[in-house]
Amino acid sequence: MSLPFKIDLSGKVAVVTGGGGILCSGMSKAIAECGAKVAILDLRKEAADKVADEIKAAGGVAMGVACNVLDRASLEEAYALIKKEFGPCDILLNGAGGNNPKGTTDNEVMSKADLTATEGKNFYNLDPTGIQFVFNLNFLGSLLPTQVFTKDMAEKNHGCIINISSMNAFKPLTKIPAYSAAKAAVSNFTQWLAVHMAPVGIRVNAIAPGFFLTDQNRSLLTTPDGGLTPRSHKILNHTPMNKFGEPKDLIGALLWLLSDEAAGFVTGTVIPIDGGFSAYSGV
Repeated sequence: MSLPFKIDLSGKVAVVTGGGGILCSGMSKAIAECGAKVAILDLRKEAADKVADEIKAAGGVAMGVACNVLDRASLEEAYALIKKEFGPCDILLNGAGGNNPKGTTDNEVMSKADLTATEGKNFYNLDPTGIQFVFNLNFLGSLLPTQVFTKDMAEKNHGCIINISSMNAFKPLTKIPAYSAAKAAVSNFTQWLAVHMAPVGIRVNAIAPGFFLTDQNRSLLTTPDGGLTPRSHKILNHTPMNKFGEPKDLIGALLWLLSDEAAGFVTGTVIPIDGGFSAYSGV
């Protein structure tokens, strides 16, 4: 890929959870292009291997690892494998996350009909297990890998963690209360962790993407013929740059945050990359 600029990550080992997805695969490739060895972790081994193979084909060093970020034993197994093959982790990118239909309402706002509705999904009949799944995937899915992969960083008094928050943490979106709350927790955790780990030389920051077309949201934002849904039009009308982001739009902020030379005094930040969405009041 064509990088906006390069930093020197040679000799570093990076672990990327959710690395098989559209956004995190692009970030993994950028990290590899800067010289780091990259371990791509994903629940789907084939997705992780695909990204690792693309990195290796471009001359980088990478490996795909099957891993469930909600399973401590799975994380410990991945940690042992990566440390044996690549060495201790220097960079952790907590990219695993997502939403679930069980944590989503059908309508943007409630009506009196919701009080007696027996079908469909409204606020009053949201499934607590669905909400818990979304919260666990995003919050615990960042906390648990951090517990497993940062001990080596603390031992050598140096490391960098990048969490993936969301514009939902700044401006909760209609229909997705669980995902919005979970990403707000990720942002809060980023700040807490930055304070907690500062004495051992670990910087912790987060990137908060605005609206990007991914495998998870494509059906919500586009029609079968490739057009835009009403929700997409509403999003774009509230995005001053009037477009969706592309994976490459995240790379500059990522590399800046990873660079000790450029961002060595930066920790506890949540960087919006949203085309101005968070700055616009709608008027």
